[in-house]
Amino acid sequence: MRITHLLEALQPLALLAARLYVAKVFFYSGLTKLRDWDTTLALFMDEYHVPLLSPMLAAMLGTAAELVLPLLLALGIATRFGALGLFVVNAVAVIALPEITDAALQQHMFWGSLLIGLLLWGPGRWSVDHWLLRRWIAGGDIRS
Repeated sequence: MRITHLLEALQPLALLAARLYVAKVFFYSGLTKLRDWDTTLALFMDEYHVPLLSPMLAAMLGTAAELVLPLLLALGIATRFGALGLFVVNAVAVIALPEITDAALQQHMFWGSLLIGLLLWGPGRWSVDHWLLRRWIAGGDIRS
């Protein structure tokens, strides 16, 4: 029983760590794409084969998602939406790369696992989502 309580007490920290880790990975990836846009476009035209989207649109949407959704995760705002969006970005990245190394695939699977955990369990107590939910349940006006 005691170990269970200790582990449950650590859950907010674990969820925060997962949110911050995944947010950092994807945000830095987005910054890299933005810094060298010509290379990003070339990669989407020549190497990344995103189904159903033109290379330009795929590059723009992917980069925007990698810059905006991690901010939601890090702050714990609309966390499940952000986690779902990054899960899709992550899955498309794996699908779009015709040749992916085992090491890269393992990284993507790890990130996907963390994102699924956030989808299932939410952001935890240390998030804006939790604060807003508590205020809403308490009958408080979240606009004040």
